[in-house]
Amino acid sequence: MISYIYKIISVCLVFLILSTNKTVASNIDDNFDLWLVSFKEKALKKGISEKTLNLAFENVNFLEQVIKYDRKQPEFFEDTLTYVSKRANTIRVNKAQKLFKKNKKLFIEVENNFLVEKEILLALWGIETNFGKHVGKMDIISSLATLSFDKRRRDFFSSQLFILLKLIDDNIIDHSTLYGSWAGAYGNFQFMPSTIKSYAIDYDKNNVIELKTSLKDSLASAANYINKIGWKKGQPCFVRVKLTKDINKKYINSSARGISNRIKISKWKKKGIISYDGSEINYKLKAALIIPDGKPNTPAYLVFGNYEKILKWNRSLRFGISVCTLANKIKI
Repeated sequence: MISYIYKIISVCLVFLILSTNKTVASNIDDNFDLWLVSFKEKALKKGISEKTLNLAFENVNFLEQVIKYDRKQPEFFEDTLTYVSKRANTIRVNKAQKLFKKNKKLFIEVENNFLVEKEILLALWGIETNFGKHVGKMDIISSLATLSFDKRRRDFFSSQLFILLKLIDDNIIDHSTLYGSWAGAYGNFQFMPSTIKSYAIDYDKNNVIELKTSLKDSLASAANYINKIGWKKGQPCFVRVKLTKDINKKYINSSARGISNRIKISKWKKKGIISYDGSEINYKLKAALIIPDGKPNTPAYLVFGNYEKILKWNRSLRFGISVCTLANKIKI
C-alpha cells in the first residue's frame, strides 16, 4: 500500500515538474515576442528599413541553448594548461604549416601589407574555427536576439544586433549566410558585427565582403583588425615565468579587464621573477604580470603590448596565451 502511494506521489511530482517547465517556457516565449516588438520599433527609429526587419526576423526564435553556452564558456572553467594544450597542439601546428605552404603567396602579401605576422594570423584562424572547419551553424540573428533579450550583457548584444541589421540593410552582408557561433560571431575569424563594420575588407575586389568563402577577404580583414588596434610586428607577446619570491598582490593580474602595473623587466627581476625555462629575459619593453588561474603555483606570465592587443580581439587571458603559444610553435 505504501509503495503504491509512493508511486502515485512520484507520478504527480513528474507531472508537476513537466507542467512547470512548459509554463516557464511559454512565459519566456511570450516575453521574448513582446521584447521583439519593442526592439523592432527601436530599429525603425535608427533608420533600419521595415523590409530588412521583416526579412531578418522572419524565422527568429529564442534559443535556450545559447543561454546555456553563455553561462558555461571554457574560458571560465578550464585551467590555463588544459585550455592552452587543447588549442595549441601538434595537430593544429602541422595543419597551419600545410595551409601556409598551400597559400604562401597570399600570406606573405597580407603580412607585408598589414605588418602582422603570418603565424599570428594562422594561430587566430586555427583557434577560432579550426581553419574554417567549424565556423558555426547557429542562426546568428536568433542568437543575438536571444542574448539581447537576456539581461546579462543586454546592451552589448543589442548594439551588435542593431549593427548587423544595418549591415544587412546596406547590402554589406547577405542575411542568408548568417550562420555562426552561439555568440553571434561570423566567418573564418569569427567577427562580431561591430568588427565587420569597422575592419572587414573586400580584399579580392569583387564588391562583396565574404568572410566565410573568401580566404583573401578573411585574412586581410583579420590582419587589418589586428593592425588597426595597435599590433607591433616583431615584438613579443609573453614570457612564461617563475616567481621565486612572494609578490605583492597589487602586481598580479588575474582578470582580462584592465591589465595594470606594467614595469620594466629589470624591476621584475628585482622582485624575483625569472623565466620558466631559465633563459635570460632581454626585452627592453614594459611588461605586466598575469596569473590566469589566480592561484599560487599555477602558470604565470610577463605579458607585453602585443598580448594586450589579442585581448581586444577576445577578452580572455587564456585565449591570449593560446594564440601566442600556437603562433610561436608554428614558426614558419
